[in-house]
Amino acid sequence: MKKVLGMGNALVDILVKINSDHLLDEFDLPKGSMQLVDKVKSQQLIRAIGHLNYEIASGGSAANTINGLANLDQSCGYIGKIHDDKFGKVFSDDMTKKGIEAILLYGSQDTGIATTLISEDSQRTFATYLGAAVELSPTDLKTEYFNDYHYFHIEGYLVQNHELIEMAVKLAKIHGLKVSIDMASYNVVESNLDFLRKLVKEYVDIVFANEEESKAFTGKDPQKALAEISGMCEIAIVKVGANGSMAKTQQEEISVNAIEAIPVDTTGAGDLYAAGFLYGLANNHSLEKCAKLGSLLGGSVIEVIGPKMDNNRWVKIKSNVNTILAE
Repeated sequence: MKKVLGMGNALVDILVKINSDHLLDEFDLPKGSMQLVDKVKSQQLIRAIGHLNYEIASGGSAANTINGLANLDQSCGYIGKIHDDKFGKVFSDDMTKKGIEAILLYGSQDTGIATTLISEDSQRTFATYLGAAVELSPTDLKTEYFNDYHYFHIEGYLVQNHELIEMAVKLAKIHGLKVSIDMASYNVVESNLDFLRKLVKEYVDIVFANEEESKAFTGKDPQKALAEISGMCEIAIVKVGANGSMAKTQQEEISVNAIEAIPVDTTGAGDLYAAGFLYGLANNHSLEKCAKLGSLLGGSVIEVIGPKMDNNRWVKIKSNVNTILAE
């Protein structure tokens, strides 16, 4: 079985539904974006939502993708940095429970927290305190971490640490791994555009982007963006929400519909789409089936709060996976 290794910001999500977007304005958080905040602002925001019902779950984009793969019984691992505190234990325990080969290093700052504010229209806005996650450095990476893996998946949120990303993808390529990246957020793409374009051209094999991210990356609408990105890598995927997704290689272009779903919270939709798609690739399925699997997982997770789904839902998903693969 092919194995998938992920690397990202190891974060714990605090997820809360807000009744109005006033809180976003109060904390200067553009709706739908991911904004980095310091520890003080993170604590202020947590206090501000303290009267609301919230959930806590291990998160971070790449970790969500790896968790999704583990739930499909795909062999996988993860590299990240946490702190020896209660949130670090939440993160570590979740990885262990899912059988993920986690390489969790320890930093001096608190474990990172992503406060996820879910608006009434299900759009989510992240206020992210990276904490220990930001301490992950090139010197932490060891060549043996990449042994026996076939795919290396990274989140776009890491591209702000240019030296770390460059070292990671170089080690992956030395070991013959296919590299995939999820663009993560339009504002991250905009602020790291030159570096990201160079990274994709030189090291990345598979690119996942949504409509906003693909436009930030190319300045073009989804169809034209797909064509441009596919000229820079082996497989380009552009997701267009309720309108489904498109994937393109040098030889083939396909589009698939989104599954019917009742959206509650879009947190993790892109991460789980990547999990489904990579599961298809790792098991040698067609481009169309990979996209259908991505659509299945991405559409399923928006029906729950947060990026995690319970066992009953995963049993249903696995049944639907088998149906797709039998087509």
